[in-house]
Amino acid sequence: MNIAALLAGLFSGIIASMGMGGGAVLLIYLTVFAGAEQLAAQGINLLFFIPIGMLAIIIYAVKKKIKFKKVLPLALFGLIGALPGICISKIIKGDILSVCFAIFLIFLGTKELFAKDKTKS
Repeated sequence: MNIAALLAGLFSGIIASMGMGGGAVLLIYLTVFAGAEQLAAQGINLLFFIPIGMLAIIIYAVKKKIKFKKVLPLALFGLIGALPGICISKIIKGDILSVCFAIFLIFLGTKELFAKDKTKS
């Protein structure tokens, strides 16, 4: 294991535990720098997220930052939505998924750049 992999894991864990999309950082590292195929990188990312998510849930729950009545319906429908997502990922080739992911990142980045700061109003 090299230093870049350790730093990517550390940075992804920090960002993911703050709820800011550490998986994107890990996916970029795995596909661009480690040479992993898109589907393999997504699988690694999902496995990586399990312990990070569990730890973050515990910490946020202890701090009473999670409103479980709002989260549980979202989680249920997220699980339901995961099923078609799994089926679609089997049909779509990895290079197309890479392009879709890149477009998604560009869209979100652009939206964040031009979003008005609601805390200043």
